[in-house]
Amino acid sequence: MTPKTTARRSGAALAAVLAGALALTACGSGSDGDKSASGDKSAAAKGDRTVKTVMGDVKVPVEPKRVVALDTAELDSLITLGVKPVGATRTDSPSGFPAHLPADQVAGVKLVGEMAAPNMEAIAALDPDLILTSKLRHGDKYDELKAIAPTVMTESTGLPWKENFLVHADALGKKDEAAKAVTEYSARTAEVTTALGGKDKAAGIEVNLVRFVEGADIRIYGKENYVGTIFKDVGLGRPAVTDKAEEGFMLNVSPEKIDMAEADVIFHSTIGDPEKAKATQVLGSPLWKNLDAVKRGDVHPVKDEVWIQAIGYTGAAKILDELEAALTK
Repeated sequence: MTPKTTARRSGAALAAVLAGALALTACGSGSDGDKSASGDKSAAAKGDRTVKTVMGDVKVPVEPKRVVALDTAELDSLITLGVKPVGATRTDSPSGFPAHLPADQVAGVKLVGEMAAPNMEAIAALDPDLILTSKLRHGDKYDELKAIAPTVMTESTGLPWKENFLVHADALGKKDEAAKAVTEYSARTAEVTTALGGKDKAAGIEVNLVRFVEGADIRIYGKENYVGTIFKDVGLGRPAVTDKAEEGFMLNVSPEKIDMAEADVIFHSTIGDPEKAKATQVLGSPLWKNLDAVKRGDVHPVKDEVWIQAIGYTGAAKILDELEAALTK
């Protein structure tokens, strides 16, 4: 499970965190300079900087040119920051890349295996100068990865996506682009809240996200996850069932308990085969059709690769657009 963090910061507070993260980078750079003066001159000659990560200090190029992203969050961060990676792991979409990302910005990016099992030879063949991922996903492969290129890991993914984005921006040396993304997100969430009639009216709309997963139980998403932070930033209400989610993340239910998903508005996504994920069974069942939200037509299918897997500002912009369209129809 992703640990609980302060992912609910406002745009202004997050901008302050950004400044702090970038200050750490500056300190890291100064520290490298001191080390060079005392004997480690090779790092300074190469123009390296030091980034503080969950795995310790990592020296990265001042301007990384060949970056590999091993998960969707890192890929979203790269695209948001205007950096085209040389390689990325495959997603479930036909192209191998999340569909919300502009095609021209992922064209030519090499696929380096599945997220759960990245191909080390394929990564090494790209001669990267920076690898981005998380300890949650690939902590057990850290030694292999850092032998290929400097590897910057965050602790986890999902809930702390805003803080992770700052780490990615730090590693890429993209402070201006990061500040712009944070500001634009804050402004866009405010626009959506206004479109819903203001904070009080937004808070009165209770929304749920149901995910159908091949090979697993049906999931009702709680408040402590990527999309949960977006709902909160808009100021939307959440039904009481979300308080039952394990560690605030999600609640597993069987098809016979799908009535627990009741809300004013229900969004649902599917990963894998709809039959095997029980989506076909549930969405056609009397229990589902008897939900008040379904009767009113306040149910919306959404892309899993965006609402669950994007985990970044470019994905969030797409979710905000779809939220506004669904809740103001």
